[in-house]
Amino acid sequence: MKNSIPAVVLFIFIISCDPKVTVAINDNGNEIVYDSTLARELRADDYGMRKYVMAFLREGPNRDQDSATAASIQRAHLDNIIRMADEGKLVLAGPYLDNFEIKGIYLFAVETIAEAEELTRSDPAIQAGRLIMELHPWYGSAAVMQVNELHKQISKKEI
Repeated sequence: MKNSIPAVVLFIFIISCDPKVTVAINDNGNEIVYDSTLARELRADDYGMRKYVMAFLREGPNRDQDSATAASIQRAHLDNIIRMADEGKLVLAGPYLDNFEIKGIYLFAVETIAEAEELTRSDPAIQAGRLIMELHPWYGSAAVMQVNELHKQISKKEI
């Protein structure tokens, strides 16, 4: 029995045989498993982070539409969110649930404010003046890029 390889060592060896996965010990002495293919796909830096642009959707100056028009604009707004998410440009979107002047957020998978401004111009609620966008560069986990795919797996109904 003294010539047998412990299961843990064998497991680490098997994982490390995958060219995209690296098993290493970090500076704190903790074992990490790094997937270079996934990191590259998500455009992660060495910290597993990437640049985004965060948008705060604020009340716009034109909110006096009749209810049918407001509902139509809202439907077009939601359709635009779905389109941007399907294109991989929008990572997160959602409304705030309180009655605050900031109505919701977008998290764009772009690196510049200019790219995010171009995307915001496609929003029918922005075009109608119901919303305005306040844009800020943001640095966060590249894993956020997987939220939309995971969301599809747990949603029973479409928006």
